[in-house]
Amino acid sequence: MTTTTAPATTATLVTQGTRRPGQTRSRRRVEPIYYLFLVPTLILFTLAITLPAVIGIFFSFTDSIGLGEWKFIGLTNYLALWQDPLVVQSYLFTFGFSVVTVILVNIIALLLAVALTSQIRLKTPLRTIFVIPMVISAIVISFVFKFLFSNSLPAFADFTGIAWLQESILANPDWAWVAIVIVTAWQAIPGALLIYIAGILSIPGEVYEAADIDGASKVQQLTRITVPLMFGYIVINVILGFKGFLNAYDVIKGLTGGGPGTSTYSIAMTVVSGLTTGDYAYQMANATVFFVITVLIAIVQLSITRGRNAL
Repeated sequence: MTTTTAPATTATLVTQGTRRPGQTRSRRRVEPIYYLFLVPTLILFTLAITLPAVIGIFFSFTDSIGLGEWKFIGLTNYLALWQDPLVVQSYLFTFGFSVVTVILVNIIALLLAVALTSQIRLKTPLRTIFVIPMVISAIVISFVFKFLFSNSLPAFADFTGIAWLQESILANPDWAWVAIVIVTAWQAIPGALLIYIAGILSIPGEVYEAADIDGASKVQQLTRITVPLMFGYIVINVILGFKGFLNAYDVIKGLTGGGPGTSTYSIAMTVVSGLTTGDYAYQMANATVFFVITVLIAIVQLSITRGRNAL
């Protein structure tokens, strides 16, 4: 026996969730529990970050030393920044150090990610080992490497007769930055490595199987398949790494303290040291300029990654 189903009426369709053209969706009621999580977070964020930032920007236009009386002096602090050799040198060092470290970290992390996602034995334990530096305190790492650069490496150089390594590179103004790059990269590579591993695992295996059938070598697969398909991941790692290295402080403080002299002073170290020497308003201007630069970098990140579906 054949049965037929009567066409659904308009009322039935609306009841089942189908709306007529032009019919607007009713505004969903926000559950009060959401405000329970949102409001305290907004209050804490405002009191701990937004309010101090606004106060700092305000005092950057004054001659305040951090307490007592003050008066407005306009853009004097901002104009003086570019005539201060220490500030200019700290910006040059920080940006140069950041560029070199970003390149080194991403090259090594990408190559390690390719190796740790290939058909090798013990790749899971190796992934765990390579991630360990990420969970160790930066100041602890810097003290350990300071001992290595100041004692172990010169002793090894004495034993092997390598003259140019017999003196600690931390005491050499021309080479101290190399030690900072090495230690910073050693700690930063695991974070980039995890992102690259996730990116490689998201690439369908059929792509590599087709490349094998066509006779593509492993190098060709890396340069023509892996890197292009992971461009979004590379951009994210480069931008996040660059912004993170611009804030370098712990490693530099532990390794060189900004020395020899002021050759390895970073922007963050300049700001912090100025706050302890009565240059509060002046260094607030410096911090404001630095904040604007980081915002511009974030805007660049959004413009580059907009429209990309890599992540």
